Amino acid sequence: MTRTVLGEAVTDHRLTRRIAAVLGLDPGAGAIEYDGEWVTWAQIARFADRINTICRQYGPADGAGIGVLLRNRPVHVATLLGVLLSGRCLVVVNPSRGDERTRTDIAELGLPVVIGEADDLGALVGRPPGTTTVTVGEVSHEPEVVPATERPGPSENRPGTAVLMLTSGTTGPPKRVELTHDMLAHSVLGPPTAGDTPPRKLSSGVAIVNAPLVHIGGVYRTLQCIVAARPYVLLPRFELAAWADAVRRHRPRAVSLVPTALRMVLHSDLTRDDLSSLRVVTSGTAPLSADDADAFTDKFGIPVLTSYAATEFGGGVAGWSLADHRQYWSTKRGSVGRAESGSLLRVVDESGAEVDTDTVGLLEVKPAQRGEATDWMRTTDLARIDADGFLWIHGRADQAIIRGGFKIMPDAIRTALETHPAVENAAVVGRPDERLGETPVAMVEPRPDAHVTSADLVVYLSTRLARYEIPTAIAVVDTIPRTPSGKADLTAVRSRLLTQTRAGDGAQHA
Repeated sequence: MTRTVLGEAVTDHRLTRRIAAVLGLDPGAGAIEYDGEWVTWAQIARFADRINTICRQYGPADGAGIGVLLRNRPVHVATLLGVLLSGRCLVVVNPSRGDERTRTDIAELGLPVVIGEADDLGALVGRPPGTTTVTVGEVSHEPEVVPATERPGPSENRPGTAVLMLTSGTTGPPKRVELTHDMLAHSVLGPPTAGDTPPRKLSSGVAIVNAPLVHIGGVYRTLQCIVAARPYVLLPRFELAAWADAVRRHRPRAVSLVPTALRMVLHSDLTRDDLSSLRVVTSGTAPLSADDADAFTDKFGIPVLTSYAATEFGGGVAGWSLADHRQYWSTKRGSVGRAESGSLLRVVDESGAEVDTDTVGLLEVKPAQRGEATDWMRTTDLARIDADGFLWIHGRADQAIIRGGFKIMPDAIRTALETHPAVENAAVVGRPDERLGETPVAMVEPRPDAHVTSADLVVYLSTRLARYEIPTAIAVVDTIPRTPSGKADLTAVRSRLLTQTRAGDGAQHA
């Protein structure tokens, strides 16, 4: 079923109905502040409608994959909304994930339409004959469409899927996860209700969004602002001075900070006066220590509410409420809170049998966002649930590294290192970091008679991995410690790397 907004058809889902209604509330008012300038709701709506039309014209069917090389700019927000309104499936592509890997990713997806900025399209997509490319610049400029010169090849349509997002998640190795319109709607609007009506006027408050749009957190924060008719400041990335300036000027009552950003604020020279408008800070995507949460509250007088979520779940499944924080924090500090309404949590052993209260095992989840019929989802997180229902995370059953909210698979880095012609073997482990939580560090064994430096390897990896995946230290050694079976002894590797001096991180040679 479709309807129209500003003359263009939109797919009639609960979420898209709300988006369409909000875009028309007060067209002349500011919607997004970016780089000191406001973009109006009318500008966002017009550009979204244009993208909607292009997607319907060149995307062959509802659920067709529309690739978008997303960056944190207003034109990309409008593009995201336009794809959702069209009923096509937004395939999130990270243009900063490493050129070679991104090019391979796009080629394997076989997308009928790819949208992005000129530089990204030129470097990562080119002009494949079976793909329509759409160049976007500013919301005030018309998108440039270059139609495919050949019939698009076969591609998988996903009716009902709103977003296909590449994620490292908590339930296994990197993969693309389907987020349906219903899942997104549940996460940003809540459960369906008989009075599920849009706001009648714009919110008087201004939010701040600094999470990247290529991350599920950025998509959710953006949609939460749109459906609530709340203007917001969009930051290209978290940068302390710009974020603090936005807080001082717009005085929001709540902000969301990933642990890395929260620690940057904590260790800055900001004062309680700078953050005096804030009543609460929420934090997720990576573990935050109770000590850091308490230190933040002690310094600024603001409670920190942590949560537990994953893209695979369609959003959050556990978290702290302000009421729980007031009542339980002193005795439950370090927990990630209790199950969200409608979500179910349990802890099992390796055979799948549920364990006793307060016993550590593998966490399984039934997210409310996925509906009652969903099966239990096994995570790789070691956890326990206490008698009061509070969830405690005790690390990961796999060897994943969480760096500032991004999950890194060591094998991806190892594989990239071992493609270097001078490298025989490599091993990658995580090293604790006060600001980021953990960073990857690597040990490399060169091929016989070959010579390579850590600096050479950093340059080599810069076009093959995302910046956050590049090791902060690379030790070039004669021989990597091994177990009797011949595998790299990761315990010995970690011990050796952790004892090295931190001076010269990213360019170490041992």
